[in-house]
Amino acid sequence: MPSLIITETLIQTQHFNMEQDDRRRNKNLGKNFMCRLQCMFSHSPTSESGLSLEDTQQWSQSLERLLESKYGLATFRTFLKSEFSDENIEFWLTCEEYKKIKSSFRMSSKAKKIYEHFIKAEAPKEINIDYHTREQIKRAVKNPTLQCFDDAQKIVYGLMERDSYPRFLRSDIYRSLLDSLAADAVKG
Repeated sequence: MPSLIITETLIQTQHFNMEQDDRRRNKNLGKNFMCRLQCMFSHSPTSESGLSLEDTQQWSQSLERLLESKYGLATFRTFLKSEFSDENIEFWLTCEEYKKIKSSFRMSSKAKKIYEHFIKAEAPKEINIDYHTREQIKRAVKNPTLQCFDDAQKIVYGLMERDSYPRFLRSDIYRSLLDSLAADAVKG
């Protein structure tokens, strides 16, 4: 009987230590990630004043708000890469860049690359779109316009908004970043 009590006490102690380790690890994850984000953007000439708790909390208001923040976008991309599901954000960002193209030659070349990389069946970063949209884009790429990927981009945005974004808000990376920023705000 005494050995059973000792064993139970050891198990409870180990469980408590594991929980403490998890909390410490998550706190460090937030701190480390916050440092990496700030280092990534500290050399940028258009650098914002830095990562703040208020800005980070605003990411939870909408996917649009998250993507408007350079820190939010970088954090979301890191999260998606950690889940091996970054094809949607990569496609969406590529489309945003594509819409800025002025040269018709460059537009044609880039449209074909986007099709090969994201749209075509079995593409390296194939996005999840319906057959009709895939075929429509296949035809449109022959004479591309700035809008030829709009339908697919809307589908992908909707998928991220309904699936990836809520998972991101519940993720350790986001929660620990918030906790770390909150702890820093309390310290002043």
